[in-house]
Amino acid sequence: MMSAVRSAEELDVDAIRAQFPILQREVRPGVPLVYLDSAATSQKPQRVIDSLGNFLTSHNANIHRGIHVLAEEATQAYEEARDKVARLVGAASASEIVFTRNATEAINLVVASWGRANLGPDDRVLLTEMEHHANLVPWYMLADEIGFALDFVPITDDGRLEQEAYRRLLKKGPKMAAFGQMSNVLGTINPVKEMTRQAHEAGALVLVDAAQSVPHMPVDVHDLDVDFLAFSGHKMCGPTGIGALYARRDLLEDMPPYMGGGEMIKRVGLGTFVSNDVPHKFEAGTPAIAEAVALGEAVDFLTEIGLDRVYAHDQAMISYALERLEEVPGVQVLGPEASQRGGVAAFTFESIHPHDVSQILDSRGIAVRAGHHCAMPLHERYHVPATTRASFYLYSKPSEVDALIEGLYKVKEVFG
Repeated sequence: MMSAVRSAEELDVDAIRAQFPILQREVRPGVPLVYLDSAATSQKPQRVIDSLGNFLTSHNANIHRGIHVLAEEATQAYEEARDKVARLVGAASASEIVFTRNATEAINLVVASWGRANLGPDDRVLLTEMEHHANLVPWYMLADEIGFALDFVPITDDGRLEQEAYRRLLKKGPKMAAFGQMSNVLGTINPVKEMTRQAHEAGALVLVDAAQSVPHMPVDVHDLDVDFLAFSGHKMCGPTGIGALYARRDLLEDMPPYMGGGEMIKRVGLGTFVSNDVPHKFEAGTPAIAEAVALGEAVDFLTEIGLDRVYAHDQAMISYALERLEEVPGVQVLGPEASQRGGVAAFTFESIHPHDVSQILDSRGIAVRAGHHCAMPLHERYHVPATTRASFYLYSKPSEVDALIEGLYKVKEVFG
């Protein structure tokens, strides 16, 4: 395999980029792709792409229910992928990892299963103003059904959670505190370990949306002491359609099944059934087997590089990006300083609509995201309908930030 790392401190970005076929393409003749949308989805290295094809051409079969060679090979590959994911996040056992389609489904699983079984009309759930819709709407839906109360931790002007307000709201006695480790808009990295300790002292469980953090930094659920943690494969060099929920085994064992069907049962009679053991109790039907295997390959890829190095590279990229964005008159970046955020920069640009900004950047091959980024309450907090977002990953390089800045000056020229 090509060496991905030049030294213990610095990534060899050129060597990394050479492993991502899509980064070599031109979006138009003579216009190379500048991909600055990794917070939406990451690109995939060749080895992950190859793992999908290899599984489908050599090992494709359904899992757990067959005794022929292909079925046994597929089952082994699927469960080995679960082991890799468990080790990645520091789970005590692979049985604490439930494969889902994405972080959104993982959060919905917790809300529908744990929430429906444990929340009543007199209870409370604590959320924050910076959450992705995936960690808001499922709670809204269940609250409408059951009648429990929702509280929201406010955000400071510079994009951090108001920790004093968080402690005050914990005194109301929520049964669950659910929040993101890293904001997909502000880039803010929240103090999960301390917030979890405080929540537990107040008697609340903790669900962490780690869709933006697991791909970019070391995350250890044992060290953080969280109860639930959700993340997606497609943001961490893996394929779409596969994600994971970490949950403490005792919680999974007490939670009722999320969906019914094959695999999640031990026995079915006329009018009765007995659930399977965890984690299979929550994986009804044929899962995304090839995608899970490819996610395992993505975990290997990131582990070999080192997520500590990925995080350091993200820090270098966002520091440079924030410096360059300050040079452009009319640009206002949301969120905290570089030392308190990951590789995400969402900004407004004078009175120019983010969709117009994005369209002109796209004409120059620069892929950014424009809109509310599935965080409408956060944008309402800052009194803006939408932002333009540039986001970085291990394959990003400073020259792409320079291209972004040149593109923004072109936007300014076009709109006078």
